[in-house]
Amino acid sequence: MFQVGDNIVYPMHGAGIIEAIEEKEFSDKKQSYYVIKMAVSHMKVMIPTKKMSRSRIRPVTDILALKNIIYTFQNGTSDKLLPWKERYKINTDKIKTGNILEGAEVVRDLMRMKKEKRLNASEKKMLDDAYGYLLSELEVIKGITEKQIKSFC
Repeated sequence: MFQVGDNIVYPMHGAGIIEAIEEKEFSDKKQSYYVIKMAVSHMKVMIPTKKMSRSRIRPVTDILALKNIIYTFQNGTSDKLLPWKERYKINTDKIKTGNILEGAEVVRDLMRMKKEKRLNASEKKMLDDAYGYLLSELEVIKGITEKQIKSFC
């Protein structure tokens, strides 16, 4: 499915690059693993190649999808009436999908709220994390300009 050198997105971790495909032996069973270096945390993650299709890991979005992402980020409505616990769960579920549009919605909504009032500690951390995941993917999209990345600031 993926090759060494491919840029990927791992939900809740952001963008990364597949550095190697290694065979490891655990409990007398040999198995192939993708070795992924994550951009945000700089940690290395090993995922069995057999489990990759169920992991929600996906290729990095391409430049053609960027217009939709920017539009989503700059437009759309935010539901400000939800209690923060419900909003937090909805936003967490959006981030877990790994979908860049849903991640952009979370960043957009929390940034809008931050302009109006102080975010609680949980939502502030969520904003920081979601923003980091979004930027980590934007930075590796082929053909994206620095100006387009800054439109998310």
